[in-house]
Amino acid sequence: MDFFDIVVSILGSTIRLSIPLLFTALAGLFSERAGIFDIGLEGKMLAAAFASACVAYITGNAWLGLLGGIGVSLVFSLIHGFASITNRGNQIVSGVALNFVAAGLTIVLGQAWFGQGGRTPQLTGEGRFAPIILPFVDVVRDVPIIGPLYANVISGNNILTYLAFAAVPLSWWVLFRTRFGLRLRAVGENPGAVDTAGISVTWLRYRAVLVAGFLCGFSGAYLAIAQSAAFIKDMSAGKGYIALAALIFAKWKPVPVMFACLLFGFLDAFANFMQGKAVPGIGEVPVQIFQALPYILTCILLAGFIGIAHPPKAGGVPYTKER
Repeated sequence: MDFFDIVVSILGSTIRLSIPLLFTALAGLFSERAGIFDIGLEGKMLAAAFASACVAYITGNAWLGLLGGIGVSLVFSLIHGFASITNRGNQIVSGVALNFVAAGLTIVLGQAWFGQGGRTPQLTGEGRFAPIILPFVDVVRDVPIIGPLYANVISGNNILTYLAFAAVPLSWWVLFRTRFGLRLRAVGENPGAVDTAGISVTWLRYRAVLVAGFLCGFSGAYLAIAQSAAFIKDMSAGKGYIALAALIFAKWKPVPVMFACLLFGFLDAFANFMQGKAVPGIGEVPVQIFQALPYILTCILLAGFIGIAHPPKAGGVPYTKER
């Protein structure tokens, strides 16, 4: 395998590994822009992965599995909204609690229903999203540079991959070119002014967390029935927290969020590629070092090495209507 083939392989893996991060980071973008910090993204993703795998296995239909994952993620979002918006509870505590609930419940239910140690049975056929071969792949495959990139990076991905990248400009348009987006951003900066204008702060924030739940449903379904062919215990593996780091790194803007997620996906893909390989001048490096790279970068970014990142001014602050 020559150098260019290695680059193409890593780029293809980067795309696939960045998709759950991208869906989840966009989910956090909507929630946090409305002033609701959502540490529970990890739990929503995990619960959605479990639900989508269960429904897809029972029905043999990946689309129904996706709907199942979205439905469960929306329920988790409503619980988070009820705790942090209606009851004005601590948003961080509510999100962490949802993460614990999802981690424990998926294992218990998985063992009770399938008896495989928290796993679900393998999905086959229509039970998972298959790769899509784009037009003219065979025609351009042998074209230098462009052919391999088109055939192995752009083509051959499943439908959720293309939906994830389509969600980036759509999110930008919704947030910055629609009345809903303007109000959503305003309620994250100054909910009192929004309330004075006669707009319900509570309803806006609920809609934001529901959008977040909707997108987390996609990320969980991608993990279980697109990237993999079953639910595996704790398969989210901290991706919800990494998505939050990408969101902060991108300073709560949709297009930079995409590039931040691609960066984390690249580190993950590079770690997978380096397993069992020797580094010139050093020798074989323990694979755990490469696997830790995304998490090390997360710590570096959150330690403040990205410059000043200003979150929404009302973020994490429950709103109490003045009487």
